[in-house]
Order: sequence, then C-alpha cells, then structure tokens
Amino acid sequence: MRLNRNSKRIIVDVICMLYVFLFVYAASSKLFDFENFRVQLGQSPLLSAFADWISLLVPIIELLICVLLIIPKSRFIGLFASYSLMVMFTSYIFIVLHYTAFVPCSCGGVLEKLNWTQHLIFNCIFIAMAILAIILHYSKDESVKDKVKSKTFFLVFFITTFSSIAIIIILFLMSENIIHYHNKLTRRFPHTPIQTTNNINLKLNSYYIAGVDSHNIYLGNTTAPLLITVLDRELHQTQKKVIDLDQKDLPFQAVKIIVQAPYFFVVDGRIPCIYRGSIKDWKAKIRKKGGEYFTTAEAIDSTAIAVRTHSSINGESILGVIDLVDPAQTILNPQILQKQFDGVFDTDGQLLYSGGLKRIIFLYAYRNQFTVADNDLKIDFRGNTIDTITRAKLNIVKVEKHRQRKFAKPPLFVNKSSAVYNDLLYVNSAIPGRYEEDDIWKSASIIDVYDIIRNRYLFSFCIYDIEGKKVRNFVVYDNKLFALIGNHIVRCDLDKKIISKYKK
Repeated sequence: MRLNRNSKRIIVDVICMLYVFLFVYAASSKLFDFENFRVQLGQSPLLSAFADWISLLVPIIELLICVLLIIPKSRFIGLFASYSLMVMFTSYIFIVLHYTAFVPCSCGGVLEKLNWTQHLIFNCIFIAMAILAIILHYSKDESVKDKVKSKTFFLVFFITTFSSIAIIIILFLMSENIIHYHNKLTRRFPHTPIQTTNNINLKLNSYYIAGVDSHNIYLGNTTAPLLITVLDRELHQTQKKVIDLDQKDLPFQAVKIIVQAPYFFVVDGRIPCIYRGSIKDWKAKIRKKGGEYFTTAEAIDSTAIAVRTHSSINGESILGVIDLVDPAQTILNPQILQKQFDGVFDTDGQLLYSGGLKRIIFLYAYRNQFTVADNDLKIDFRGNTIDTITRAKLNIVKVEKHRQRKFAKPPLFVNKSSAVYNDLLYVNSAIPGRYEEDDIWKSASIIDVYDIIRNRYLFSFCIYDIEGKKVRNFVVYDNKLFALIGNHIVRCDLDKKIISKYKK
C-alpha cells in the first residue's frame, strides 16, 4: 500500500513526538536524580572510566535532539541524531549483556521499569521507528531530496550506523584499559561475587587466623598465645590444643602462630625466636634464637620464613628471608621497602606469601603500593592499588625524653588488611572510591581484587558488618573466604567469576 504525502507526514510527526517524549522523560529523570545517575554510570562495566562527562553529555544531547525534532527545518537531522543515539544505547546494552564481566543495575527512567533484555527490545523498536521516519521524511520532502541524493542518503545512513556502534566499542575498550591498568579509584562491584554460607560466634574478639588448608581453619589467640583452635570447613571446632614448646623459658612478648600445613611455626620477633613443629602433635622445637629482631613474619615453606626486620646500620625497615636450616644463609634486601619519611612507620604493611606463585608480596598500609619478589627477594615488580594516595599521610614526632618516635595523630590507612591465594591479591581498602554511596562504607568492608601476574585491578566486593563490627582479619583458600568480624567467624563462598581468574 502506497502512502500519500499527508499520511507520511502524520506518521513522521507521531514518531518524532514519541522520540521527544522519550528523550525529555529520559533526560529529566537523569537530571532530577543526577547524582544517582552518575553513581550508576560509575558502576557500569562499560563506561565507568568516563562517567563524569558522559553523565552530563547524555541528557544534554537528548534535549538538543528534542529541539531538532520539534523544529520542522531541522527534523531530518534530528531523526538521524535520534537514530544514532538509539543505536549507541542499543550497542551499549548488547555489549553489557554479552561481553562484560557483570550486568549493572538499571540507570533510572524507563530502564528502571525494564530489565536489560526488555530494554534491548524496546530500543530495537525505536530504532525501527527512526528508520521508518527517516525514509518517509526523505521520500515526502522534495527539498531534502534536492540536497541529499539517493546514493548519498544511503551512504550517510551507513556511516551513521557504523560510527555509532564504533564509538561505543572504542569507549568500552578504552574504559576497560583505564579501569584495569590506570584506575583512579573507580571500583566495580559485580553482583553477588561472594555469598556468606556460615557464621559462628566465637564469644571472643582475641582470635586471629593463623592459617588455613583444604580441611581446616587454624585460629590463634592473642590472650592465650600458645593456644591453637582448629575448625573444620563448616566452622565446627574439632581441636583445641596448647602448643608444646621444647624451650619455654624465653621472655616471650609478641607470640604469633603461623600454620602452613603440615607444619606450624611459633614466632616472636622481639626476642627473637622461631619454633617449628607438626600439626599432627602440636609440638615445636626451636629453630632459631637470637639474631635479627623482626616485626612481621610469614612462612614461605618448612625451611624459610620471610620477615620485616630493621637495618643494623640506620634502623630502617628491611625485608629478609630467614633460613631455618642454616641461619647464616639469611637474605636481606634493603631495596624492597621504599622510605618516604623515616623508613619505619612509613613502611608499615602486610607481608604475604603466595604458594601458588612462590612469591612474596609486601603491601604498604599507608600508601597505594605493593611489591612482588621471589623467594630470594629479587623484585619482580612494584604494583599499585587503585587508591590515589602515593605518599603516606603521617605526622610523626620525636619524644626525646623516652627516645621514641610516635604518631602525633592517627595515620590515614589505605590498606587495612589483605590476603593472597594463587595469583589473586585481596585488599581490604580503607579509602572510599568515586561513585560510591556512604551507606556501603557504613555497613560493609570493601575488598578489592587484583591479578598479580598481569598487575591489574579486577573488581571489588563487600563483606557486610556483623553487630556493627567490620572485618579485622581474613584469608582466602580456593573458593572459600574466611573472615573474623568482631566475635564472629564467617565463611563465604566465592563465585566462579573470582575463581576463574586463578592461574591454571
């Protein structure tokens, strides 16, 4: 059926008005709830790196297109602009559904009422209407035909379609590169990457996680330094033992238990001393006494312990590896820890060991840096967390009377605690990111996940508070995360999105 000129005009007018209504509604919903829209774009797996300017640009473009559609002389351009923008929106949804790690929440307006697949269909309908309106407007308007010949018309149509899709793809690729490798504190929160499956009240908050293996979780206790409590994977207590040391007459001050099954270690860096034993009988023999004092220790294997000690020359912190078979073979590398102020407080942090990679990781507490080294303390690389604090914010004063240095005020923590399993580094961050709501930080601890091999940020997830208390200690083993929160220990199952990142 051939349409007369008047029928074509009516159809084009109706489609233009539908687009005007859609864009005015969409733009106004974004602008009236602008901060929420910007936050949601910031959590997008596609455009998060450009959320600031896209959140402003999109509603402005939508309103400008409405003006073009309302003015008769600019309607043809307005229809092409409407078609182009709708193709961009549709390309965005298609990539989100098929090529990103997770599907974000809706962005308000019409999107809030439809799921992503329904909105894809909705967009396709409007694309079809735009194409129909463009063709009808071209066929009925002789002035447009005089200016735009048929070949040019179809060429413009092709270029508009191709460039609209290309813009979204380019933004996606650029955003992925920025988020993973040049991130400036923009987090991504995939849906439910972890699920809490068990929660036990330990009655005390003096426990710490001494180690974990495929069957058990081992808890130390700061108020009973030689007490070891063993839980199974369901968090049921299976053992409670007092460790038997072959030499008990040392002036212990800061005892810590480290379990690396089938061995365990009892260390006290203030004496200093290191014991080693088997978890079969929880009896330990002294392997090292005297030598370098240390503040932090982590077991590498049954014969070596990585420590953060102090230089005998200037007193600054230094990383070392103590050989328990031949203590004379102790390795020290003063190049790993980088001084910013005093070389002591500014190099506080967490010492970790990845058995899967056979790598030592040191994560600074007050700045956005970590260092990865091999078992001989040869540096592989220095990496950065997504936090933007490159220099520790410390106020240190000297108390001459006591010959001590102290914090004049509490330091700004960047990384509160951490864990490593295989090639993934888990960091409990202390710094809120961009586009994040305050309520999240009031009710949860934020864990950022990094790929050590590729030296890139992956994503983040929340571990929610219990009785107003936040995570104070956690470990990861394969697809399980165990965390101490106040008096409670919780077990969380990690989603396949996380464990699929492990090095095979």
